[in-house]
Amino acid sequence: MKNLKVKLPTVMVVFGARGDLSRKKLYPAFFDLYQRGILPGKFTLLGVSRSDISEKDYKKLIKESILKNSKQKIDKKKLDSFLKFAKYQSGLFEDLKTYKNVADISFLQDKKWKVCSNKLFYLAVPPKNYKTILVNLQKSGLTIPCSDKKGWTRVLIEKPFGSDYKTAKELDKLLGELFLEKQIFRIDHYLAKETIQNILTFRFVNSIFQPIWSGKYIEKIEIKLLEKIDIANRGEFYDGIGALRDVGQNHILQILAAVAMENPIQMNAKSIRENRAKLLSFLKIPTKKEIENFKKGQYEGYKNQKGVHKKSKTETYFKITAFLKNERWKNVPFVLESGKAMPESKTEVKVYFKEKKPCFCIGEHQSHSHQNVLTFKIQPDEGILLDFFVKKPGLEMDYLKKQMSFKYERDILEKTLPDAYEKILFDCMVGDQTLFASTREILASWRFITKILDAWSDKEPQVYKKGELPK
Repeated sequence: MKNLKVKLPTVMVVFGARGDLSRKKLYPAFFDLYQRGILPGKFTLLGVSRSDISEKDYKKLIKESILKNSKQKIDKKKLDSFLKFAKYQSGLFEDLKTYKNVADISFLQDKKWKVCSNKLFYLAVPPKNYKTILVNLQKSGLTIPCSDKKGWTRVLIEKPFGSDYKTAKELDKLLGELFLEKQIFRIDHYLAKETIQNILTFRFVNSIFQPIWSGKYIEKIEIKLLEKIDIANRGEFYDGIGALRDVGQNHILQILAAVAMENPIQMNAKSIRENRAKLLSFLKIPTKKEIENFKKGQYEGYKNQKGVHKKSKTETYFKITAFLKNERWKNVPFVLESGKAMPESKTEVKVYFKEKKPCFCIGEHQSHSHQNVLTFKIQPDEGILLDFFVKKPGLEMDYLKKQMSFKYERDILEKTLPDAYEKILFDCMVGDQTLFASTREILASWRFITKILDAWSDKEPQVYKKGELPK
């Protein structure tokens, strides 16, 4: 991104300006883009929320957020300079006057800059506010670019995108009525992680793996997204959503798509998104009997947390198995697992290759496992590992398990990986939708997940102790 820069003046509007997402992710990402010289010379960062605070207090909030959460080295002079571009507008999301005020600020900037500027609207708010904000943006005329030739208007929407197949379809229909597809950027920040993007590079640039990337040579694939933390103070948000909606429908299935999709041939947004969508459409809808064998868990003490219903059946853990209805992955199980209050925090993909039979080994080694396993470590300790076997030096035929490895921290000079939100904001501003989910991807993933959610609606979760995997 070193030589890239957004040139046209841009008004960046953040709805939910005082929320956790804005403070922990967005402001540090905006500032890092500014510090790298990527943001345009003329821009406005306009925060919108219901809190009646001064612009001075808003700038203080941004500064504290960046100092606390930025992973990059901070130039204090640039930080002070960055804060001069910030403005604040209080108002209710339900009140059209709020949007009129936003429009007035935006168009005043256009007049000052003597140009039709870009307009970026980021919905860093709970999903219940999406419809209200989207409709009011349209009613106020903010969705309409001020020029046919210059000045785009785009909207960034966080997951979860709907709560099941029906609501996702309704939300997508609404978006289609208000915006053109090229204006809509549906966020799954996992797609923007450096390590997820590297799965595609590893698969399609290294020719040695493509011929063996199928059920003919692969026994199973595991995808894990485990978190040591519990739901903390997010009980009101999390209860009723649960792990399967929170990370299963989006993060985990998008990782599955990256691991299993066909070669897009062309490295452009259209081709990559089409291939992800096609792969997700191959998800086999699980039968009632298969769902009975899936694990639904809830950590001990979850019901006592603030905002959680005392009789809640919401899952904080799941372990399910998916199959794909295409020739490449016929009968290959994809084991998908995620949970809160786990023994450790890690996100990884393990690809288990079939063991060679008969084994090229003698004596006691014939009964030992000699399975090659390829691991994509997405976080922490980002990298790629491959288990293989070599002969142990000596007179006897003995074996050693060894590991080829690539680790970002050890092998790349750039010690700090680009933050996913930095990539999201940059790609949106340059109009690249590669790392944003399409309508087809969203609906295909919900079609699979909704069947499980429906079957689990009255199922009591298995209780597990914090810091332990459910048995």
